[in-house]
Amino acid sequence: MEAYYGLLILGVLAFVILWAEGALKTKAALFTAAALILAAMVLRGVCMEHETLDYQNFLTRWVRTIREQGGFKALQWNIGNYNVPYLYFLALFSYSSIRDLYLIKLLSIAFDVLLAWGVMRTVYCFTDKRAKVLAAFFVTLFLPTVVLNGAYWGQCDSIYGAFAVWSVYFALKDKPVASVCMIALSFALKLQAVFLMPVFLIFLFARKIKWWHLVFFPVTYILVVLPAVLLGRPFKSTLLLYFNQAGTVGGGLNYNSSSMYALLRGAENTEQLAAIGIFAAFAFLALLYLFCFLRRRQLDNKALLICSLLVCVAVPFLLPHMHDRYFFLADALSVAFVFVCVKLVHVPVFVSFASLMGYCAYLTGRWFLNKPQSMAWGAIALIAVLFTLIVELVAHLSTTKA
Repeated sequence: MEAYYGLLILGVLAFVILWAEGALKTKAALFTAAALILAAMVLRGVCMEHETLDYQNFLTRWVRTIREQGGFKALQWNIGNYNVPYLYFLALFSYSSIRDLYLIKLLSIAFDVLLAWGVMRTVYCFTDKRAKVLAAFFVTLFLPTVVLNGAYWGQCDSIYGAFAVWSVYFALKDKPVASVCMIALSFALKLQAVFLMPVFLIFLFARKIKWWHLVFFPVTYILVVLPAVLLGRPFKSTLLLYFNQAGTVGGGLNYNSSSMYALLRGAENTEQLAAIGIFAAFAFLALLYLFCFLRRRQLDNKALLICSLLVCVAVPFLLPHMHDRYFFLADALSVAFVFVCVKLVHVPVFVSFASLMGYCAYLTGRWFLNKPQSMAWGAIALIAVLFTLIVELVAHLSTTKA
């Protein structure tokens, strides 16, 4: 019953957020929102008992180890392969008699709500139509990958994802310090925040942030990991955790991801192909930077949102060694994008489809529908998305006055 009480509380939280945002002014909106929140929580409730191998082999063992070694005192040791901010939550859970599976999933579901709120706020930057912003909130909350990630899989991508989306929102709202702090929190939770971080140079071009604002990134990161250091964890290894893990990514070109390497299954010369992908990612970013710098006077909020989504799709699409959940940020930002560019509804559909292919591959233990070509179809969908976003960006900046 603890899980259902937790879901009830989170449902109330979602309702309060929408109420505070002024999105429930009419009875129709109020009852529709209540029904959809209930459906979202019931859907997640159905998933709560499921245990994946990630939970059985890692998460619950980490909680058990932390409990056996004294709760928060255990953070002085290197437990698990997640950065310490997430371990703070696991340490807190180690004191509870509630089943850790529920606590881990409820934490992610709480950030599902905050992620949906962030997408909603981002859409608010472009419209004040309550129907649109409500739709953005619920489309995010019901995205297949968002539901599966936390409630079914027990993963925590919604945590770093929520902070990343809020970082984009604050940049668009000309709140640079909050934006940089949010992306730093995202990075502190998960390395995959780097899929969005390149867009901050474009924010600099657009004068949404200034160089000196970037100092808040290391300050925020250090403050977040400092409690673990004060508990006895070595400062240097804690600060450089991601660098120390660089060699553990694996040598495979693709790990259930709809990246371009899904089109090259069975390819040889993996080292050379990996190098080509890394070069392609850097070349793409260099060309995007050059174009945006030359058009920096035309970089309005719409262009910046397109750039944010474009980077989140292109970087993991081009890089080697990508995993199944690495398009999570693209999933969320594609929802905000479609409410700005309504005619391009295929973009979130294609992104979600491509992302979902990786989930199906892992969660079913095989390629979706037993067809190895499924991941390739996901890659083709992302190629179409990249083409669409590039054309839309060029067309928008070409018609926008300085």
